[in-house]
Amino acid sequence: MNKKVLSTTIVLYTLAISCSAPVSPSNTQPGKVIGGGCDGCELMYINLPKQIASVDTSAGWNSGGQPLKISGKVLKADGTTPAPGVIIYYWQTDKEGYYANRPYLDEKAKRHGYIRGWLKTAADGRYTLYTIRPAPYPDDSLPAHIHLSIKEPDLPNEYYTDEINFEDDPLLIPYFKRYPPENRGGSGVVQVLLQNSMQVAEHNIVLGLNIPGYPDK
Repeated sequence: MNKKVLSTTIVLYTLAISCSAPVSPSNTQPGKVIGGGCDGCELMYINLPKQIASVDTSAGWNSGGQPLKISGKVLKADGTTPAPGVIIYYWQTDKEGYYANRPYLDEKAKRHGYIRGWLKTAADGRYTLYTIRPAPYPDDSLPAHIHLSIKEPDLPNEYYTDEINFEDDPLLIPYFKRYPPENRGGSGVVQVLLQNSMQVAEHNIVLGLNIPGYPDK
């Protein structure tokens, strides 16, 4: 890989992992943003659909990558009560490890690539995503991942949770030894099983868990 492409990849990663929102709720400290903010999470509102289902098929599904199904449940802060109506925004690399773009994308949204989308949890807190297995960034030590940003219906700003990582990724353990996960919303590491030709994994999220500035309920 030439230096120009590698530099672009690093910049894309730096932009994609962080998120921000300016509003603070009345039951948190003044001036504090739930989750601490992150540069890029606000992109979840670009082309946000008026109607969002609890099941989504990503734009990368037919791109020739390894089919992947991720399903799970979003729970309230008590860790047991299902949380309906929570928007999950996801974005990921393609099968080559790039945030690949398409001509139709909004200029700002191009930072997250074309494999991006939204889910809204059902009455039982469940969601399902059909996508492809993302590849790690080229010539990098970061494990493959899917970014997640959460918007709860009763909170004023979005926040990010731990990205989804894959237990069988050989880059995972060496990376975690250097950079231990924050476990925001719980562990993002999923176990992957094979069903016919599709990989399947389950990922549950606990709202507010290890999220700075999260209001007491």
